[in-house]
Amino acid sequence: MDFTFTEEQLAAAEAARGVFAGVAPDSVPSPALTTGAVADDFDRALWTKLADADLLSLLLAPEHGGAGLDAITLCLVLRESAKVLARVPLLESTAAAAAVQAYGSKELAADLLTRAGRGELVLTVAANGRTGHDPAELAVTARQDDDLWVLDGVQTAVPWAYGAELVVVPAHTGAGRTVLALVPRDHEGAVLAEQISTSGERLGELRLESARIPARDVIEAEGAWEWLRELLATGTCALALGLGERVLRMTSEYTGKREQFGYPIATFQAVAVQTADRYIDLRAMEATLWQAAWRIASGALGALPLAGDVAVAKIWASDGVRRIVQTAQHLHGGFGADTDYALHRYHAWAKQLELSLGPAAAYEEALGDLLAAHPLG
Repeated sequence: MDFTFTEEQLAAAEAARGVFAGVAPDSVPSPALTTGAVADDFDRALWTKLADADLLSLLLAPEHGGAGLDAITLCLVLRESAKVLARVPLLESTAAAAAVQAYGSKELAADLLTRAGRGELVLTVAANGRTGHDPAELAVTARQDDDLWVLDGVQTAVPWAYGAELVVVPAHTGAGRTVLALVPRDHEGAVLAEQISTSGERLGELRLESARIPARDVIEAEGAWEWLRELLATGTCALALGLGERVLRMTSEYTGKREQFGYPIATFQAVAVQTADRYIDLRAMEATLWQAAWRIASGALGALPLAGDVAVAKIWASDGVRRIVQTAQHLHGGFGADTDYALHRYHAWAKQLELSLGPAAAYEEALGDLLAAHPLG
């Protein structure tokens, strides 16, 4: 297969670099120095710039004001966003809009997607389940009542919940199906409780108590949740890759100028070996990411279902980004813990990404189940 990026994909990445060029990761208060969230809302000014650059509508079809591009393009933009720790719901809102486009009704798409692509409507996804460890689709029940769906249950750690107008909630029915309900943040029967992430961002615990959602706002198509979940996981891998690349560059710059015994510590064999190992981690993270993104974008069949490629990418992303920031902290010494230096924020974000949508161990177990069900060779 050919992983050469198209001109359109490269143009989107270049546009993203231009938008994110002015973002300073160390301009946000340290999570360690705050008693609550680092901010009440996401970076609205940056969100407007992304909308003006048409980077919020990449996956949308031209009839909805989009560019009609694919998951690879989204991952290229997410990669750039993570290098500066951009505080915007780019992954969640874009992925949710793409799911509405792929699986929702024409009426729902016409109502939401143009506004979402312009940044006027923000969506997020409740993907962490009741505890963060159980499947999200089992955390909420859905039953039909005439032309309404009634939702009951709890979803924890919903990202950007206080800034989004709509939360996409997976819910299971008595018939064993999973539906996606678009729940307004202030909807009757929907209650948010504040939670704070490892990175200091404001999350929401969403409690649904007989929340009645019109049928037009519920996506019943088979496979919709599975597709959205894999896109979110792959996007998380892209964020981990961008963050890891920036941290390794910070480490290289620091060890190249920090001297001991009259020489830069980058020339010491122990330092060189550690940074070389982390470079290998990055290349493995990159290769497995593009494999998963290509599977989503092309719909190509493989030896394993799409979930297998996503699991491999998430295993490398979770383990790799953890090793990269740990090595960076070690080689920076005490300077890495200085709250006036951005590395500590990258470390906090890396831990959040490592565990988002499940740690490596959960994906290793899922991959084992897939290999058992689809033996290779």
